[in-house]
Amino acid sequence: MAGNWTEQHIPDQRGRVAVVTGANTGLGFETARMLAARGASVVLAVRDVEKGKRAAARLAGDVTVQALDLASLASVRSAAADLRAAHPRIDLLVNNAGVMYTPRQVTADGFELQFGTNHLGHFALTGLLLDRLLPVPGSRVVTVSSVGHRIRAAIHFDDLHGERSYSRVAAYGQAKLANLMFTYELQRRLAPHGTTVAVAAHPGVSNTELIRNSPAALRVPVTRLAPLLTQKAEKGALPTLRAATDPAVTGGQYYGPGGLGEVRGYPKLVTSSAASHDQDVQRRLWTVSEELTGVTFPVG
Repeated sequence: MAGNWTEQHIPDQRGRVAVVTGANTGLGFETARMLAARGASVVLAVRDVEKGKRAAARLAGDVTVQALDLASLASVRSAAADLRAAHPRIDLLVNNAGVMYTPRQVTADGFELQFGTNHLGHFALTGLLLDRLLPVPGSRVVTVSSVGHRIRAAIHFDDLHGERSYSRVAAYGQAKLANLMFTYELQRRLAPHGTTVAVAAHPGVSNTELIRNSPAALRVPVTRLAPLLTQKAEKGALPTLRAATDPAVTGGQYYGPGGLGEVRGYPKLVTSSAASHDQDVQRRLWTVSEELTGVTFPVG
C-alpha cells in the first residue's frame, strides 16, 4: 500500500464483532473507538466496569462492556463464558491490555503480575474463545507486544515468576517476548484451519498511563520530553488496527511504527528479535502456559 497507513484506511467493519481487552483507556480505547467508528460491534473487556461504562459512553456505535481481570483466571473464565453466551461468532480478538514495569506483585493465581497479566491471562482468554473465531473466515487474534521484548528479555523457565530474582524491566521484557512467541506458535497451529490468523503489533513509545510504573530514571525524562519522545495514543493504536483490519495482512506478521527505532510513525511491517523466533522455546512456553492456566486450545 502506497503512502502512510492511517485511520482512513480501516475497511468497513459492519457485521464484525471485536473484543478489545483493556479498552477503557489509552491504546485500547483508541483501538475500540476506530473499530466502532467503522461499524464493528465492539466489546470493551475491562477490569473496572464503571470506567468501562464511562469509556463506552464516549464512543459512537455498538459498544458493550465486559468485566475481565486478566490477573485472575477465574475472571478470565467467567468473562469467556459471558462472551461465548453473547456472541456465537467473534471476528476479532485484540489482546491489548497490559501492565508495565510494576514492582514485584503476584496475580490471584500466584503468577508474577506482568507475566500473568500480559501473557498468561491473554493466553487463557484466547484459548477459551478460539472456537468462536475458527468458523469465521478472516477472523484474527491480534496480540500487542512492545519494543521492550528486546530489552533484557528471555523466557526464564527456571524462575518464570521472579521468585529468586526480580527486575521489573526484565519481567516486562519476558512478558512481551512471550506475547510474540505465543503469536508465532498460535499461527502455526491455526494455519491448517485456513480461517483465523494470529498477528502481533506494537505501539512504539506512546504517551499512555503505562508509563506510571516506569523507573523514575525513565519516567521523569519521558514525561518531560513526551512531545519529542512519544506519540499520542491514537497514532500508537494504528499498528494494532492495521494488524486487525488491513486485508493484506497475513498470519505471523508483526506491525509497528515505521519511524527511527520504531518509536514513532505510521504503521508498517517490522521484524522482532531473533530470540522471539526460537521454535523450541515457543513450543515449551506453550506447554508451560497450558499447564499453568489449565487451558488447552482446539488447534494443534
